[in-house]
Amino acid sequence: MIGRVVEVAREGAHLSLDRGFMRVSESGEEVGRIAVEDMSALIVRGYGATVSVNLCARLSDAGIPVVLCGANQSPDALIWPVRGHFEQGRRMQAQAEVGRPLHKRLWRDLVAAKIKAQATVLDHFGKHDERLLQMARTLKSGDPENVEAQAARRYWPQLMGEEFRRERDADGVNAMLNYGYTVLRAAAARSILAAGLHPSLSVHHESRGDALRLADDLMEPFRPYVDLAVARRAERAETELNKETKAALAAVLTLDLAGPNGARPLQSCLNFLATSLALIYLGQSRKLDLPDGPLPLSGSAA
Repeated sequence: MIGRVVEVAREGAHLSLDRGFMRVSESGEEVGRIAVEDMSALIVRGYGATVSVNLCARLSDAGIPVVLCGANQSPDALIWPVRGHFEQGRRMQAQAEVGRPLHKRLWRDLVAAKIKAQATVLDHFGKHDERLLQMARTLKSGDPENVEAQAARRYWPQLMGEEFRRERDADGVNAMLNYGYTVLRAAAARSILAAGLHPSLSVHHESRGDALRLADDLMEPFRPYVDLAVARRAERAETELNKETKAALAAVLTLDLAGPNGARPLQSCLNFLATSLALIYLGQSRKLDLPDGPLPLSGSAA
């Protein structure tokens, strides 16, 4: 079962643990609760909200990441468990010792999957772009020509219009994208930790201040499905980041994608991808477990 991404946006809310449930209260009065076992991630962005140590410890035991957000839905901190996969030590050691050539090949595969997914999303809107597929097929190890950026310059104007500019601090469509990517990033971090890998030891991303560089790597092939959900709502002129929109964006994690062993939810695809990466680091596999493309897109990504 894919657990729920739970967001708490109430100002002054207090989150605590109560007999296996996360309890949300205001001024001492309970306003909601959810079983910890039904959760996959917790996002806290309410001004003045507090979280008890007991709840943080229980969520960590369950492998559930806690994302603390600042302005514009941007994650400022992540609480993640020290105890992880039973092979965590061995896998992290192998992860730390991997050479640059392997990482360049892995990055090529991740970017190619992202560009294929972008082409699939455009197909959904009746905008077939063979050039994008060609870019994905001819991508070189490490993407030295920055084909990822070239593809983005073709993709965004077709998806969102010629006037659209991707801005992290803007409202409307950009705020929706920011929120969707935050949910996706937390899901990727959960999968990485469950696979016994360290989220700071990346394949490609190198920002010194980013503790989730590997999550940023592994979420790349799945970003277009957040874009799909946002573009569908934008088509209906629904560009306000409200409770309904957030629920729809969180539901992207349940979107079924086609894989070599049949359809599975996006969150499961992230789990398989992270596990396959761990096996590559250990020398037990050579190929990332990525969804196939083009992918059948259902109405759930709305």
